[in-house]
Amino acid sequence: MGQYGVSIADIARAAGVSHTTVSRALHESPLISEVTRRRIQHLASEMGYTPNAIAQSLQTRQTSTIGLVVTSLADPFFSDVVKGVEEVARAAGFSVLLSASHNDSDQEMAIIETFYRRRVDGILIASSRTTNYQQHLDHIQVPTVLVNSQAQSQAKLLHWVCVDDCKGAQLAVEHLLQLGHRSIGYLGVSNRPRSNQQRLLGYQNALKAYSVPCHDERIVTSVGDETSLEDDVSTGKLLLPFLLNAGVTAIFCYNDMIAIGVLMACREQGIAVPQQLSVIGFDDISIASYVTPPLTTIRQPKVELGRLATQVLLDYQDDLLNGRPGQNHLLSSTLVLRASTAQLDQQRCD
Repeated sequence: MGQYGVSIADIARAAGVSHTTVSRALHESPLISEVTRRRIQHLASEMGYTPNAIAQSLQTRQTSTIGLVVTSLADPFFSDVVKGVEEVARAAGFSVLLSASHNDSDQEMAIIETFYRRRVDGILIASSRTTNYQQHLDHIQVPTVLVNSQAQSQAKLLHWVCVDDCKGAQLAVEHLLQLGHRSIGYLGVSNRPRSNQQRLLGYQNALKAYSVPCHDERIVTSVGDETSLEDDVSTGKLLLPFLLNAGVTAIFCYNDMIAIGVLMACREQGIAVPQQLSVIGFDDISIASYVTPPLTTIRQPKVELGRLATQVLLDYQDDLLNGRPGQNHLLSSTLVLRASTAQLDQQRCD
């Protein structure tokens, strides 16, 4: 039957009927008899006929596909988000097209444009770097959900599902404060400004709640345009000395990869964690429990983020038909206690 498989024309020839009759039989049309319909459907099955998805999408104006943009395919955070997306999408009969923007907002918009041209039914954007969606979404008119980002836009087609970065960071710093630490550093990033700002705010709120002064020299933020996991690890290694010079006894890191860089630098410099320095991360990626010492961190519900964002996208049409506004969701995070933090009075400050 050729490299492209069995066609309607092939079935029509084998059945001795017209193309129209075959098409009607395959689409359960009442315009032909049930006997003829069943005979043609049985023949199509025997011949291994598979419907042309592109042709079907032209008829239904739906492709049963979702476009998913992530910043990095290598980042373990996104692997769990993708897992959640695929679970819900697969159950609903949708396929997922995946592409990485590498922390580049222009590349992110180019990917969205490509998804639009491929007529996806919706777009998920994980940890977006773009700040202005209004004009672009007005152009493409495709339902879009941000995963772990928030948007101020009032665009009807735009919604978000996000973890509360501020409260998660506050939870991390409160843990260190409860251990007796008062000289606590924050090690942040510059290439993820919204989430970094929220986590810094959580750090500051926790200190304020405990009447602990917030010193600028204890807040260090990377100045480069890091785009990879290796960059985050390098950030932790390179910036640790600035916080040590500020006399901190504990460090809250923007994410786990930066915290792992701190742990590596401590090992190289002979600084025992947590005996001399407590370190806490954010995300709870899988490797966090395997490093030495295992990393205390803030767990984001990564799989649930993917699941919920996909469900919001799939529910959009129902919301539209029933006059309901689409829902945004702010999820909570949890503290995961491991061995990289300790009571201040158990630390040696020599």
